[in-house]
Amino acid sequence: MRARPPGLPGAPRVRLATLPTPLQAAPRLSAALGIEVWVKRDDLTGVGLGGNKARKLEFLLGDARAWGADAVVTGGGPGSNHVQITAAAAARLGLDCVLILYGDRPRPEPLNLRLARLAGAQVRFTGDHDRASVDAGIDSTVERLERNGRRPYRIGRGGATAVGCLGYVEAAFELEEQLAGAGLEPDTVVLATGSCGTQAGLALGAALTGASWRLCGVSVSRPVAECRERIRTLALGAANVLGVTATLTDIEVTDGIGPGYGRPSRAGQAAASLAARTEGLFLDPVFTAKAMAVLPAEAQAGSARGPVVFLHTGGTGGLSGPGQP
Repeated sequence: MRARPPGLPGAPRVRLATLPTPLQAAPRLSAALGIEVWVKRDDLTGVGLGGNKARKLEFLLGDARAWGADAVVTGGGPGSNHVQITAAAAARLGLDCVLILYGDRPRPEPLNLRLARLAGAQVRFTGDHDRASVDAGIDSTVERLERNGRRPYRIGRGGATAVGCLGYVEAAFELEEQLAGAGLEPDTVVLATGSCGTQAGLALGAALTGASWRLCGVSVSRPVAECRERIRTLALGAANVLGVTATLTDIEVTDGIGPGYGRPSRAGQAAASLAARTEGLFLDPVFTAKAMAVLPAEAQAGSARGPVVFLHTGGTGGLSGPGQP
């Protein structure tokens, strides 16, 4: 394994997450699938309800602090894991948090939104059910705050920015260290891919470490071609932030959207049930469950020989009811 890339330890960062997250064997799930499976528990990052956004926020909010921000503005859907964790992290750092959510206020509100309010976040709805309406809402809110003499820091949906990706560049090094310690040489690392920042960071980190595993993203939000382009663009942006060069291999993304974004799939529900029954592992029905659903198919087809590492990116708030991250 190569040394950590120059610049990563020196990037502005605040320590929020409980790291490293565990890498756990899943023997009963492995027996059920007929393929060796390990789980990287990024649902246990320790900010809010946990999840992958905590790693990104360490660098995003580190950048915000270095810039002198007194507020953060971000957004997503009413059930977003990202907005819940951002609100919790902002509260820990004493920053105001404004959340822009698409659509209208749902009744009842999803757990993630209730927790964001509990953490003190201000919440505004765009009244438009197009997810892209959040971007314009964030921009206008930032402009309004600046006119009032504030210093707001803009975080795009899902924290999927070049700076946010640094959290998963770091995670790739962490994973390689854990694999070496366990004597594991995984064939494949599988994860849910939504706003694409997690896979982009891992792709860059894997290139920098010389990792031999195949990285397979399961799209739960966007068309596969759009994901591949976003992942490449974000990874190259993160490399530019770090001042490093890396050759990215083919970006692998498979379609796991099923009946639509934010809607559970039959295969995902079956996978979530299997994970819960065999390992007591709870998966978000519209994110991680859809990613887990590819494992039986890959095992049956021989596409993944094992061991396979499943990156559990969290989202347990989504288990409490409907909502789109």
